[in-house]
Amino acid sequence: MPGIENGSAWLGLVAALGYLLGSVPFGLVITKLFKLGDLRKIGSGNIGATNVLRTGSKSAALATLLLDSGKGAIAVLIARYTLGETAAQVAGAAAFIGHIYPVWLRFQGGKGVATFLGTMIALAWPVGLATCAVWLVTALLTRISSLAALVSAAATVPLAYFLGYRELMMLAAGLSVLIFWRHRTNIARLAMGTEPKIGKKT
Repeated sequence: MPGIENGSAWLGLVAALGYLLGSVPFGLVITKLFKLGDLRKIGSGNIGATNVLRTGSKSAALATLLLDSGKGAIAVLIARYTLGETAAQVAGAAAFIGHIYPVWLRFQGGKGVATFLGTMIALAWPVGLATCAVWLVTALLTRISSLAALVSAAATVPLAYFLGYRELMMLAAGLSVLIFWRHRTNIARLAMGTEPKIGKKT
């Protein structure tokens, strides 16, 4: 459908739907289903998988990780199938923003790492998988989730460049900046050496 993917009305609709999908707070939903309490009153109070892990339930944390990453990927894939690549990038960005600023939680959402990774995998799987590998290696070496998030986010733009997905660099840069912004308190704790390890209570 030539031209449709660049139509402002269509892209606006894609952005709205992507945002609504991204804004579903799966961490809260999963912890309530598992009867683990109010996630916002546990650990760091964040709604992401790392904080769900602090409840002691690895299965709940895994479910949250898969769902939070999946909503970014699904938004991208549906938009790409129906309208094209431009719409796919818009949908992925909107889902990411929906996760970190969900209207249902007064715009107080997660830090976006899982949704970011799912979005990158769906947009360009070599870049996404390489970014995941950077996260995993950093997490295994340091046992600090926030540091792994920051290092992998920072690596995404050069990975997109060297892997030949240069059309993805601007979006990756924008989302990475937002990840750093959402991790500003973690950065302060990292500087002070007080950032908790994976699975430890804050």
